[in-house]
Amino acid sequence: MDYSDLMAPVTDGKVDISESSQKKERNVGSQLGKDDFLMLLVTQMKYQDPLDPTDNTEYVAQLAQFTELEYMQNMMDVTQHTSAFELVGKYVYVEHSEKGHSQNAEGVVDYVTMKNGEAYVTIDGAEYSYDDIVEVRNEMYVLQQKMPSVQKQDITYLHHDPQPVIITGVSLGEDDYQAYSMGIGVVNDKGETVTINSKYVTYEKGTVTIDRRAFANFDAGTYNIAFVFDDPNKTVSVEDVTLEIKGIKTNNPVAGTIDDAITDDKDTGDDKTEDTGSADNAGSTESGTTTV
Repeated sequence: MDYSDLMAPVTDGKVDISESSQKKERNVGSQLGKDDFLMLLVTQMKYQDPLDPTDNTEYVAQLAQFTELEYMQNMMDVTQHTSAFELVGKYVYVEHSEKGHSQNAEGVVDYVTMKNGEAYVTIDGAEYSYDDIVEVRNEMYVLQQKMPSVQKQDITYLHHDPQPVIITGVSLGEDDYQAYSMGIGVVNDKGETVTINSKYVTYEKGTVTIDRRAFANFDAGTYNIAFVFDDPNKTVSVEDVTLEIKGIKTNNPVAGTIDDAITDDKDTGDDKTEDTGSADNAGSTESGTTTV
C-alpha cells in the first residue's frame, strides 16, 4: 500500500489534517474512517521526535485500535448487505434526489445487486440505492391500505321522518387496487340481502348517499349495509356500516315501495326479485351497481 497518499503536511511543526490539506478527498461532515486513522499513525511515526521517540507499546495499542475499527466497519458492511438482500419481496418507499430534484418511488423490491460494495434495489425495473430507502412495509398491510374500504359507522333511519342515508368514509382504493363501481345491499340478521337500485345511490368524494325511498318498506330493526366493489380483489364490506330503522313502515307515494327500491320494471326491464342470498351477492345485479 502506498502510504504517501495518506501523509498529512506539517506546518510550523504541527501536523495539518484539515479538510483542505488532505490529498485524499473525503466528504465534508463524514466521520473519520480507517484511512484517516492510518494517515494519523503514519504521520506520527514520520514526524516523531528522534530524541524522544514514541514507545513501541503505544504503536501496538494504536494498531490494535486500527484493526478493531477495520473489523467493525467490515461487519457494518456485511450487516448492510444482509439487510439489503432481505428486502427482496418487501414493499419499500424510496426518496431519491438527483441534481437537486427529489424523486419518490414505492413498490416491491424485485432483486438486489451489489456495485462497488454498495447495495442497490430494483423496483419495477428502476434501480435505487439501498441508502435511499426510507420506509419498509409489509405487503399485506400496503394492500389493505390501497384496497377499497368503508369507515365503521352507525346510521339511523326514521320512518316518521325519512331522510337520505348518508355514508361517509367510502374509499374506492388506489392505484392498481382501485374500483370504478360498487353494488350496495341491505342485509338483515338472517343474512338475507336486498339489493338497492343504483338509481337511488350517488357517490361523491368519499360519500355515498342513498335516497330515502330505498328504505320506505323495510321493517324496523337493525341491518348492515353491504358494499361490493369491482376492484381486482372483489372487495366486500358487510359489517362496517350498521343501519337501525325505527318506526312503522308506510307505503305513501313520497316514500315509494320496497319493490321500487330493489328494481324498476319500467326503467330496467328486470323482474321484481328480492335477493335472499349471502352478502357476497349484494350488488351483483345490474340494478344494484353504482358506477362512479
